[in-house]
Amino acid sequence: MGKFEQYLEQFSQSISLIDFLIGMAVAAPLLIFLRLFYIRYGQAVSNRNRFANNFLPLGLTTMLIITIVQSSIALSLGLVGALSIVRFRAAIKDPEELVYLFLVIAIGLGCGAAQPILSLIAFVLILSMIYINNRLSGQKGFKQQDSMYLNVRTDMQDVHALTEVFSQHLSYVELKRLDQTEDGLDLSYIVKADSLLQIEAVRKAINGISPKSTISLIDQPNLGI
Repeated sequence: MGKFEQYLEQFSQSISLIDFLIGMAVAAPLLIFLRLFYIRYGQAVSNRNRFANNFLPLGLTTMLIITIVQSSIALSLGLVGALSIVRFRAAIKDPEELVYLFLVIAIGLGCGAAQPILSLIAFVLILSMIYINNRLSGQKGFKQQDSMYLNVRTDMQDVHALTEVFSQHLSYVELKRLDQTEDGLDLSYIVKADSLLQIEAVRKAINGISPKSTISLIDQPNLGI
């Protein structure tokens, strides 16, 4: 018997190929649905489409690693050693992103540990609670393709008055960031305008109350605030 045949025999004895395929069949649809759910109901400012594209490869990779290392203590220790020399420096700009990443990893862990039914039940319950919580708190997923990133630098100190100006002329206004500077305030908003007339009205209103203010408006932001 050759080395390859011996490896296949050892692999089949330690890892169930059927369980692995079942796990893949469960994990992939869950991760795809989670991607769609996050894009529709997520509240993060960053480009949710780009971020959610990582869900499927991350979840399936996690599942593959768990499936392999659970059959061998040596492989588990080797994985710990390998991860100790790898530094992950991905910038998480919103706590919500971290929550969904943990959920993706949990799906991979559950299916990799031959617990697809438990993973499915937990997935449904968690997403249901996230959806209900958003409804109860009055939060609605904002469509990234309809949004604009508005940055205002002004010598005004009244944040409420400035936000009220935007609310009077725009159909959607949400303050995402506020920085105090030596000259005044630097504010970042996610807004939605139904027409160019609304944008022009905002510009004139801001210039009318604070001529030194500057406005930067970017359609469909790809960078987090």
